[in-house]
Amino acid sequence: MVILLDIGNTNIKIGAVIDGKIVRTWRLATDHKKTADEYGMVFLDLLASNGFTFNDVEGIIISSVAPALNYTIEHMCSYYTRIKPIMVSSKINLGIDIKYLIPEELGADRIVNAVAAYHYYGGPAITVDFGSATTFGMIGPNGEFLGGAIAPGIKSSAEALTNTAAKLPRVELKRPETIIGKTTVQNMQAGIIYGFSGLVEGIIAKMKEESGYDNVKVIATGGMSELVTSGGTKNIDIIDRRLSLKGLLKLYQLNSK
Repeated sequence: MVILLDIGNTNIKIGAVIDGKIVRTWRLATDHKKTADEYGMVFLDLLASNGFTFNDVEGIIISSVAPALNYTIEHMCSYYTRIKPIMVSSKINLGIDIKYLIPEELGADRIVNAVAAYHYYGGPAITVDFGSATTFGMIGPNGEFLGGAIAPGIKSSAEALTNTAAKLPRVELKRPETIIGKTTVQNMQAGIIYGFSGLVEGIIAKMKEESGYDNVKVIATGGMSELVTSGGTKNIDIIDRRLSLKGLLKLYQLNSK
């Protein structure tokens, strides 16, 4: 069994791979206070609930945008499975060509999304990841990562709105039935959801125009992808919540030997 770990600022996504297929996924809250042993016990319970032990693990690959957690998770993997994990960066075999001016600056999350988009859906393509930040990546027809854009995340934007305007309450992030809200809560929900839909549409349209490519596939992923696209966002062709895990699996296959 191969373990895929996608460490984000908010959540850790985990995938278990058997015979080249992702057979089970889990999601944990990212907790910088947990020790390697605490994470080890959590992983032990997850594996045990599906009839596995650490002895069944034959490979691990990690994508992380939370550097403070890297040592903890690496140490946990090495100690409990006796396996040194592969860490995703621009320095490993990616199967795509990074055209970023400073490749080392490119986040591992954007790398795995680009790898998955190209190898599973082909190019040209645009990835949109609705996470703690909203990231866009442009992949050329031959697997070149050309660059992209980074916008605020929908949750962080909603939180900033509440913290900045004293009389505005915290609201549930869901799409209101109409964009013309009749209450303050509905007004805020309309502004957040439909506002992000407009932001996404505008950036996608501009990236397509600037790239000059025809038939660009747009793949959305991330925990908030279905919420934002439910607001009527156009130009999204595919929603793939497992995009990052698929990218990790492909990278493991390229680098495990």
